[in-house]
Amino acid sequence: MNCDIILKTDFPDLKLFRRGKVRDVYNLGDQLLIVSTDRISCFDVVLPSGIPDKGRVLTALSCFWFNFIKDTCGHHLITTEEGKYPKELQKYKVQLTGRSMLVKKTKPFPVECIVRGYLSGSGWKEYKEKQSVCGIKLPAGLKESDKLPEIIFTPSTKADAGHDINVPEDYVKKLLGSTVSRKLKELSITVYKKASDYALGQGIIIADTKFEFGLSGDEIIIIDEVLTPDSSRFWPLAQYEPGKSQPSFDKQFVRDYLESLDWDKTPPAPMLPDGIISKTRQKYLEAYKLLTGKSLC
Repeated sequence: MNCDIILKTDFPDLKLFRRGKVRDVYNLGDQLLIVSTDRISCFDVVLPSGIPDKGRVLTALSCFWFNFIKDTCGHHLITTEEGKYPKELQKYKVQLTGRSMLVKKTKPFPVECIVRGYLSGSGWKEYKEKQSVCGIKLPAGLKESDKLPEIIFTPSTKADAGHDINVPEDYVKKLLGSTVSRKLKELSITVYKKASDYALGQGIIIADTKFEFGLSGDEIIIIDEVLTPDSSRFWPLAQYEPGKSQPSFDKQFVRDYLESLDWDKTPPAPMLPDGIISKTRQKYLEAYKLLTGKSLC
C-alpha cells in the first residue's frame, strides 16, 4: 500500500503552467507535464485532506482509456514512462512515478463536454422541477437514476476555481461555431457510448462523464483526464436499482458525507475523517481493478 499523499508539487526549475483543482501542470515548450496530485475537490472546492493513491488511479485509468479510445478519437498523451521524459525531469522521478503524463500542448476549448446516460445529480434536481435536463425536455415519469431514453450532451463552462455553469448547446455554437460544436458533441457521445458499453461488461455503469478537448494542429483531440472517478459517476451494476441514488465508485461518497455536515460549500472546506479517506481510496482502487482487470496496489 502506498500511503504517501502528494497534495502539491513544486519543481523550482520548471515553469508552472497552471495549478488546477487536482493537477499541477508544467510548461515544457510544445509539451506539458501533467502531475495528478492526491487532492480532491467537491462542489468545486478543493478539500484540505488528500486521498492516498488517488493521483495514481487517475493517471493509470486515463492511460487505459486513452489506449481504449485511440481509434475513435485522438488524444494528447505522449508517454507515462519517466525514463522517456526530458532530462530536466529525471531528478523528480520519485514524485512523478505513476502519477504523471507527458502530453502534447494543445489549444483547449473553453467548455466542458458533459454526457449523460442516466438521470442523476443536478440533472435529476432539474428534472423534478422542469421535466428537463439543461433545458433538454425529457419524457414524464422518469425516476432518479433511470437510464435516459437517449444519451444527452449537456456542456458547461470551465473554471479552474469556483463553479462551472451549465450552458445550452447554442452557447457552444455561438462561442465556437456550429462545425466545432457539432464535432465536440459527436465525439463526446461516441466515446461515452463505446466506454460505457465496455464498462457494463466489467460490472460498472458510467452514468455520466465529462470530457475536455483541445486543438492540435487541425485535429480535435481529448485532453486532461478521461473517464475517471473524478470526471464520471461510476455505479456498481450488480446493485443498480432505479428510483433512488446509487452506491458509487466515485467521489459521490465524499459529497454525501459533506452534505451531512453544516458546511456552506465555500472555502475553507472541512477535513475528512480517516474512515472517509480510507473508504474513498478503496473505491478508487476498486474501480480501476474492475475496469482494467489489474490491481494498482
